[in-house]
Amino acid sequence: MSNLHINTTQNVKLFFTPASIGERILAYGADLLIKIAYGIIVYILFLLVFDIENFDGENPFSIILILLFMLPIMFYTLMFETFMDGQTLGKRLVKIKVVKIDGYQAGFFEFLIRWIFSIIDIQMGYVPGVISMVSTPNTQRLGDLAAGTAVITEKSKYNISHTILMEVEDEYKPHFAQNQIMLFSDNDIRIIKENSELAFRQANYQIIDHLARKIVAVMGIQSPFRSDRQLIEVLLKDYNYYTGK
Repeated sequence: MSNLHINTTQNVKLFFTPASIGERILAYGADLLIKIAYGIIVYILFLLVFDIENFDGENPFSIILILLFMLPIMFYTLMFETFMDGQTLGKRLVKIKVVKIDGYQAGFFEFLIRWIFSIIDIQMGYVPGVISMVSTPNTQRLGDLAAGTAVITEKSKYNISHTILMEVEDEYKPHFAQNQIMLFSDNDIRIIKENSELAFRQANYQIIDHLARKIVAVMGIQSPFRSDRQLIEVLLKDYNYYTGK
């Protein structure tokens, strides 16, 4: 699958892999099972706490109570994507997430648009969403196109030895503390390593500068090095030092 080029506000291109249709369907299926499990639990709760046989569909109290229990299912995707940085439980299980095409982190407004368009993409027999994902290079459903988002995979298509692992000398002394380095995940380091290597080869100082500023922002520090390249290289070595113990 081709890489997704996400343009940052500085017109810097970072490279991510779009989630496949299969991954998106698998995540949706996992979320659907969670919703069904919730529905079963609620039904059992009604049996145990209330006399469900006496529930009157025209009774306002009965209707309100049922709607209250249904709200988590209705707003499941919107709530989880908002509070879990673009992931539902199913997306986290499959290791995919929603991001904005322009490089910003997706926010509530984008998640709301995606949620509204799910009425068309998913609730209308899945056909519009599937057609949209098949016909767009970044497997975007209509909700993604409207919100300016894409779903990317956090799994590398390469073996980990080709992505984040690198040789570190036995006598190497890390510059940063372990708690600072562990602010980054394996996937963060993979993205930094792959993009920095490409930038170094192409002498693309915009990407190097963008990555360096992102690193110091995450760590909450001022760069102690004279060059952005040195900062990136030390980060990668320190990460491999601590994770290779």
